[in-house]
Amino acid sequence: MKKYSILLFCLVCSLVAMSQKAVISFEQKTHDFGKVNEEDGKITHVFDFTNKGITPLVVNKVQASCGCTTPVWTKEPVEPGKKGTITVTYNPAGRPGTFTKTITVYSNATDEQMVLTIHGEVIAKSNEITTYPVVIGPLRAKSKVVQMNNVEKGKSQTRILDIKNTSNSSVRLTIENLPSYLSVTVSPETIKPNEEGKLTFSINSKNAAQWGPIADDVYLTINGNKKYSEENKLTVVSNIIEDFSKLTLDQKRKAPILEIPVRSLDLGTLRAGTKRVGKFRVNNKGQNALEIRRIINNNKEISVRSAKTSISGGRSSSIYLSLNSKNLSEGDYKKSVTVQTNDPENSFIILILSWKVQK
Repeated sequence: MKKYSILLFCLVCSLVAMSQKAVISFEQKTHDFGKVNEEDGKITHVFDFTNKGITPLVVNKVQASCGCTTPVWTKEPVEPGKKGTITVTYNPAGRPGTFTKTITVYSNATDEQMVLTIHGEVIAKSNEITTYPVVIGPLRAKSKVVQMNNVEKGKSQTRILDIKNTSNSSVRLTIENLPSYLSVTVSPETIKPNEEGKLTFSINSKNAAQWGPIADDVYLTINGNKKYSEENKLTVVSNIIEDFSKLTLDQKRKAPILEIPVRSLDLGTLRAGTKRVGKFRVNNKGQNALEIRRIINNNKEISVRSAKTSISGGRSSSIYLSLNSKNLSEGDYKKSVTVQTNDPENSFIILILSWKVQK
């Protein structure tokens, strides 16, 4: 009985002590800034609190979750029934996008730690140089490369390039050197000073004779002035691929099966200025003909040819690679070529060729 009396006494003492402490009460613990412009600079909100206890309230420390948020608070003791403030300033510079930051308040109140929250969305400031970093005469563009990405053979794809006229005169645009499978529209046809425009590129892969990656250089003609230079050149990059996902079970069963037993070939050591030829054996283990769609070779010192571009089911052929070390310095070399086929499981295969040049 005596034990329970002691426990009850301790509990009462604790409750009395708590009732004699300060009590911090905020009118709100969360603030939504909404959408704010980065270019408008720092934003501030004041959190008001009241001491609802019977002893003075002292805020010992206020700590923000990151250096972009700065708190300032009432340093002197806040008497019972009186108010204090926590002023929070957020710096949006270089921080576009949504944000959520916490501010922890440490005090002598019954709740020794309390967490405040601010959130919102920073709208990136408009910067002509960063938005349109590429200069093309009187124009600025977002890029000089138009990425069409993968385009299924027989289908079309469209991409838009944003531009802006930064000159004091109107600009009329046309596009020159377009291949038959590319088209472009300019909107508006005449772009006024400080006006934005769009170049809409469309590719019709049905008219493209080449498979795989294609890079086409086209040129902006400004006010009828045809000028084929690096400054007004745009590059349209596409990759013509085959869609195997729509094959029927029977088509998959009869599909060609590419087999290249050895995909890495060492040509050994050559003297500078000499030539050497290597070959890769290509087998078709499937039923339908294996089509060599394209061999992609970006190496000037290597020439590539396929003995056959169509290999019947159960038959074999070879891919020959000729190396000319005329302009090569001493050292070890390793280069690759890519073979594109109509094998659904091996539509792109990489072949490796290595050698050593010595004087």
